[in-house]
Amino acid sequence: MRFMVCGCAALVAACVTGPPPLDNPTASPRAQQRGEARALEQAEAECATQGKHAEARRADGETIYECVSTH
Repeated sequence: MRFMVCGCAALVAACVTGPPPLDNPTASPRAQQRGEARALEQAEAECATQGKHAEARRADGETIYECVSTH
């Protein structure tokens, strides 16, 4: 029983001290930039499989990536 209590306490402590989620408005600007860069890379990779490239636009404070044909 004591091991379970210690395990739960360790889990709670890890959750409290962990990094903030990417969609957290209080996250550092550097973390937000890394998250957006990662999202753009993923969108580019997905669009490349279709022979297209990713185009970013902002709507309601969110960045939206769309696949568009290359000309």
